[in-house]
Amino acid sequence: MKALRLQGVRKTFGDHVAVDDLSLEVPAGIVCGFIGPNGAGKTTTLRMLVDIIRPDAGEIEVLGSRDPAAIRRRIGYLPEERGLYKKMRCLDFVAYIGMLKGLGAAEARARAGEIIERFDLGDWARASVDALSKGMQQKIQFAATVVHDPDLLILDEPFSGLDPVNLEALKDAMLEHRRAGRTVIFSTHMMEHAERFCDSIVMVFRGRKVLDGPLEQIKRSDVRPAVRLIAYGDTAFVAALPYVDQVRGEGQDLEVFLREDADPQQLLQDLVGRLRISRFDISEPSLHQIFLEKVGARIAADGTLVGSRERRT
Repeated sequence: MKALRLQGVRKTFGDHVAVDDLSLEVPAGIVCGFIGPNGAGKTTTLRMLVDIIRPDAGEIEVLGSRDPAAIRRRIGYLPEERGLYKKMRCLDFVAYIGMLKGLGAAEARARAGEIIERFDLGDWARASVDALSKGMQQKIQFAATVVHDPDLLILDEPFSGLDPVNLEALKDAMLEHRRAGRTVIFSTHMMEHAERFCDSIVMVFRGRKVLDGPLEQIKRSDVRPAVRLIAYGDTAFVAALPYVDQVRGEGQDLEVFLREDADPQQLLQDLVGRLRISRFDISEPSLHQIFLEKVGARIAADGTLVGSRERRT
């Protein structure tokens, strides 16, 4: 079963094309990252999935249905712009959202209490929402998103503003839903988050799909691998080597991308004697590098080129 299917979806706002001929499928029971830079069309697409806005063209099928009303209670949606009733008590707020999703009052309150305890917020259950820190409020909103045990979670920038501890708590909750056979779709412009948590990804740029598929398969694509280098000394000369195309990172921790047909052993030979090397390995490319390679030489909004032939230090 497909959790999600889009075919030829397009959405414009005036003269601006936010989503352009987007087609994709997301299998059920996985964590899928919807990734790309700010303004790529991620939020617009997620809002169309939950019927907040309608597409101008194309077809959207969610959980096997094209009727938004039929699947509304089967979805949990966490918007990018958080919405909390800050004067309500935390337990009351989560239970209230559960009732809006079809739970009876007693069941909603019982589930709300269980989820709040699971997020280590039991001591705050009777506190008003505005008494909580930003990270704690984020967990309360996530609790409200999942209180009705939805089949599909749609999360828009769920990690925004979270400290490492709360980020891990949210990640664990997402993976728990996947283990239960649920589907999680989340958007982010931080590609390292997608690398850590996702089974599959969809990359978008300027409203169009760049690529999608299982993360493992994408990481084995034809994008050049990087040489991961940790070396002590003056590393400035590395970027000037004639066979080096790009260097990312600062100080002693670098990713070095070689030109086509270059031999990593040549790099190693040129480093020995000039630097003290503690790490030298050929690693699979990051999603950030894959994105730059796939986008190629498209013109960025500020008029600069991004892509495989841009040298950065």
